[in-house]
Amino acid sequence: MGKLSGKVAIVTGASKGIGAGIARALAAEGAAVIVNYAASAEEAAVVVNSIVEAGGNALAVQGDVSRKESAVTLVSAAVEAFGRLDIVVNNSGIYEFGPIEDITEEHFHRQFNVNVLGLIQVTQAAVPHLGEGSSIINISSVCSHVTPPNAAVYVGTKGAVDAITGSFSKELGPRQIRVNAINPGLTRTEGTQTANMIPTERERAVIAQTPLRRVGEVSDIAPIAVFLASDDARWLTGEILIAAGGFH
Repeated sequence: MGKLSGKVAIVTGASKGIGAGIARALAAEGAAVIVNYAASAEEAAVVVNSIVEAGGNALAVQGDVSRKESAVTLVSAAVEAFGRLDIVVNNSGIYEFGPIEDITEEHFHRQFNVNVLGLIQVTQAAVPHLGEGSSIINISSVCSHVTPPNAAVYVGTKGAVDAITGSFSKELGPRQIRVNAINPGLTRTEGTQTANMIPTERERAVIAQTPLRRVGEVSDIAPIAVFLASDDARWLTGEILIAAGGFH
């Protein structure tokens, strides 16, 4: 019996990358998982099928978390399908890099609407269904600490995620709902490879500054989410866990 048996989880942005890895890891520990996706239906189906084939329980649900009605629908789908909700992983996120001269209103709102407003709206919709011992896990970034150049808006969204994590932890703590964040460093995913972040000179520079001398893998991040979702982390809330091999 897994440490999350009987629990129900939502993972936003779970059709690939870190979100997909977290969804699979939660399911492997017994949680029924809602695999949220915005546009990648086929990729979400692959994640769901892999969970089911391994003996788990999962359902793909489409929804753009930056839209309030989608956030509500996502939470309703979890409760209707599985009867409860215990774990929310706010993983949906986008990143666009560029110098200050390239920042536009569209560039700003596109990232803040998904990375920050989306997190708030999913959490807001979920809270009425979360009982004592529930866990909210926000996926932030080591960028909020290292603040690289040419990434001001993205870094701003992740700084906001860190701050919101602390605020929500204090607000929801009296209800015995825990709120924590995971801040991954550069991680090998479909997204970072498509964005030409791996393998590049940027990757080599990060590795040179990382004590463990490599970039992260999804398999490095997913177990941390399982820990935070489980009763093993029952005394942790408001924490920002930097998962970057010592790079910060």
